[in-house]
Amino acid sequence: MTDMTEPKAARRPRLNRRVFTGCALCAVAGFAATGLATSASAQGAPPAGGLTRKVLSQTDGPAPGYVTIIAEVEISPGAVVAPHTHPGIETGYVLEGEVELPIQGVGTRNLKAGDAFQIPPGTVHGGGKASAAKVKIVSTFVVEKAKPLASPA
Repeated sequence: MTDMTEPKAARRPRLNRRVFTGCALCAVAGFAATGLATSASAQGAPPAGGLTRKVLSQTDGPAPGYVTIIAEVEISPGAVVAPHTHPGIETGYVLEGEVELPIQGVGTRNLKAGDAFQIPPGTVHGGGKASAAKVKIVSTFVVEKAKPLASPA
């Protein structure tokens, strides 16, 4: 009797919703920003004082009506990022420096280089203070296309 199943090496991996979401979150985990707005093409107000940003990538998707934005954010020493929300998930990674990140319902996280964070859609966050050194974060946002990236809370 022969085995009629496909050999393991010939099987094609399936990309279901869970796997896609996991891949998207991993990609996003490498990128973060605390309360930033993107360039004019991504809708939104300019960033607050003490905060600069550079959009690294902007792509439609992962679903119709959404956009994925990857940005590098620099926060000046001692700057405070105003509380705000996003119309989608934000996932970030701190490249250098330290910053306090108050997140509604979670509390304040003290983040330093090498730390990652994730903020659910619509969750108020920000208001924490940056360290005495510059903070650099890479952030990925998966947000509704027609809405501003950040809104004051």
